Amino acid sequence: MEQEHRHGHVALRAKWVLLGFLLVAGYFVIAEHRAHLSGVLQYLPLLLVLACPLMHVFMHGRHGHHHGRGRTDDREQS
Repeated sequence: MEQEHRHGHVALRAKWVLLGFLLVAGYFVIAEHRAHLSGVLQYLPLLLVLACPLMHVFMHGRHGHHHGRGRTDDREQS
């Protein structure tokens, strides 16, 4: 019981150390590559607008293909 409690405490401490390391590493990656990101970020709104037609093609591709199916079922039932 004591060993499980100790193992859980060490695992929790390791998670906090990992989280701190990732935060510091993320800060330095963003700080060092800010110049590269600024070039990409200026086109981000345009990329979002250009993604809309693709989303309509892939996500709403089946619009208009189901006309008449419900009507034939309704006629058959009545």
